[in-house]
Amino acid sequence: MSQASSAAQPSNPPAAREDSAKVAGATYTRAGQDYFERRGLKRSAGVWGLWGLAVAAVISGDFSGWNFGIDFAGFGGMLIAFVILVAMYYGMIFSIGEMAAAMPHTGGAYSFARSAMGPWGGLITGAAETIEYVATTAVIVFFSASYADAITSELLGVSLPGWLWWIILYLVFIGLNAAGAAISFKFAIVVSVISIGIILVFSVMAIFSGAFSWANLWDIAPDPGQTEFLPHGVLPILFALPFAMWFFLGIEELPLAAEESHDPVRDIPRAGFWARGTLIVTGLLVLFLNTGVLGAEATGVAAEPLLDGFRAIVGDGLAAVLALFALVGLLASLQGIMFAYGRNMYSLSRAGYYPRFLSLTGKRKTPWVALVVGAVIGFVALLIIEFAGGSGSVAGAIVLNIAVWGAVLAYFLQMVSFIILRRKFPNAERPYLSPWGITGAVIAAAIALLIFVGFLLNPTFLPAIIAIGIVYVVLLAGFAFFFRHRLVLSPEEEYALSGGEHRDPQEEGYDTMEKEVFGDKP
Repeated sequence: MSQASSAAQPSNPPAAREDSAKVAGATYTRAGQDYFERRGLKRSAGVWGLWGLAVAAVISGDFSGWNFGIDFAGFGGMLIAFVILVAMYYGMIFSIGEMAAAMPHTGGAYSFARSAMGPWGGLITGAAETIEYVATTAVIVFFSASYADAITSELLGVSLPGWLWWIILYLVFIGLNAAGAAISFKFAIVVSVISIGIILVFSVMAIFSGAFSWANLWDIAPDPGQTEFLPHGVLPILFALPFAMWFFLGIEELPLAAEESHDPVRDIPRAGFWARGTLIVTGLLVLFLNTGVLGAEATGVAAEPLLDGFRAIVGDGLAAVLALFALVGLLASLQGIMFAYGRNMYSLSRAGYYPRFLSLTGKRKTPWVALVVGAVIGFVALLIIEFAGGSGSVAGAIVLNIAVWGAVLAYFLQMVSFIILRRKFPNAERPYLSPWGITGAVIAAAIALLIFVGFLLNPTFLPAIIAIGIVYVVLLAGFAFFFRHRLVLSPEEEYALSGGEHRDPQEEGYDTMEKEVFGDKP
């Protein structure tokens, strides 16, 4: 066994380690093969299924949300923010691809940080992803409800309260995600292709209808001493970065599908490469053409920028049909991000960081309990914000900021983990190597930190920061006093404690290290 593995051996003498053992500042309890059988997943995805999952998770960001960055920084500032984000996501996806190939299990960000920074680092990073994905799902549910109600009001004369639409959407997509991973991946491919098709149709219409005007990109009146390119100066670029993230936020969920991929070592890096390229193209099309049709000033405050762009070209006569187009993009991301929070909560609960019952899977081998609990949390958050006076777009903006802040924290910690693991586990098997190496991770970490600082400097983000602070106090207290003493040797924990020797649980078995730590007695 490697030196890293030997250093992680339990402190208990052999006679005392039948049911529990203290390792790395935490106490692990015996789970047994039956525990993992009740938490099994099924391999269902090839490279295109993973591509569809990544694109579906992100594509709604092309339909709405990104445009508020123009209000802060103008078109020129938003374009600079987009370029900065491309650099960050290149460095990050390369780094995540390397770590995911080395650790082909479901933990993703939690697993990377657990191996690099111990149980506390794993919890803090994994919780940041939980916050990101649960909040992002809530944002998409919020805006999907608005679109859906507009469609039914126009076509059927039926309007429902927002909270009822939230329930309907959550129930439908819990059902879809719980129906089986194969169905989820196929659905993701279909809605991704449809959403890309809608963006391409808009692009062709914008160019050939004559509605696009280059002058519209610069129609925000510059502040005294500023230019049309940066009408409010340089600093607002920092405030535009979180909104530019909306073009890419969610693509990093790919490692969460590792135990459901046919060949995660090969397919996750490939899917990340193709998904990233797809999203750069669609993002640039929307950024230039949507803004060029509406004008930068109107785009920066539009609640439905792509829908408004269609209306500017063809008029209001097809409003319901156009709203349906926009809804397709939102529902694509709803499915993809719900998949992500389900697997994130599944992996953390399987290891004992969250209540273990959250990792139970049904006959279709999907974490249906985690899906339901995550939906309840998101629904309650929307209700709290609405009843606290954050109705309308304010509620959506607050939850959106929570999602982006959680994402930035998770990004930074994952890149720190990449750098640490290159040094901590130098001999661990790495079937795929990031072409940007440590330099790419440093670039991505620096940009993520820059966005983090931007959040702290912008008072409009204060409610999101307070909400996340409260969540972390509860999670860390629960871990310190309870969950830290009841961890399980899940695949993510085995990899960390063995120095990278135990890599693939579906090849080695799920209780291999339990026998090493606790002995052969069941």
